Amino acid sequence: MSNIQTKVITEEWVTASWEDYIQTIENPVFEQSKGYYHNGQMRIEMASLGHDHASDNTIAILVISLFATIRNIPVKGLTNCTYRKTGVRECQPDISYYIGERIQLVPRGTNIINLDNYPAPDLAIELGKSTIADDLGRKRILYEDLAIPEYWVVDVQQAEVTAFAIANHGSRRITESQVLAGFPISLLAEALQRNLQGDQSQVVNWLLTELQNS
Repeated sequence: MSNIQTKVITEEWVTASWEDYIQTIENPVFEQSKGYYHNGQMRIEMASLGHDHASDNTIAILVISLFATIRNIPVKGLTNCTYRKTGVRECQPDISYYIGERIQLVPRGTNIINLDNYPAPDLAIELGKSTIADDLGRKRILYEDLAIPEYWVVDVQQAEVTAFAIANHGSRRITESQVLAGFPISLLAEALQRNLQGDQSQVVNWLLTELQNS
């Protein structure tokens, strides 16, 4: 057994072979952890169980679901789903979406989504507090290499959203989603700010009014 298996450093990128990475994430000790692999390095993150992360995660899903429902956009949302390019890279975004006709491309019963067989999602979202620098940095490069069309980072401490459109192994900041047509990134940011008060029913009522009037 290698040293990386006997004493795993979490919350940091560490050099590891793909085999070491797989053995680590399959260890029952890390059953509830999130795993990332990119350019010969792995990152293991312990599950985010905090109040702020959980609350903002719920709001993000509500906002996107309501927007898609009112605009008649088919969506399939996935929480903590694993996307794997075998031997090369892996990610586990907090939230991800297949949108439009692509919602049927991955069948039910699929466990890990193997990107050798299925397409990447249209949108990946990471929520972070202590991980925000990595979400905006190294993970963004990982999502660029996975060719996921859009990537959003939610800073749960500041209630801010930074969104990127990805193309040709690069990314650029955007203020309106390209995969959720007509969705302003500021809408989610405003909902997160309102969620700081803790009444999610009021957030939903405000959001319904905004969407029905737009």
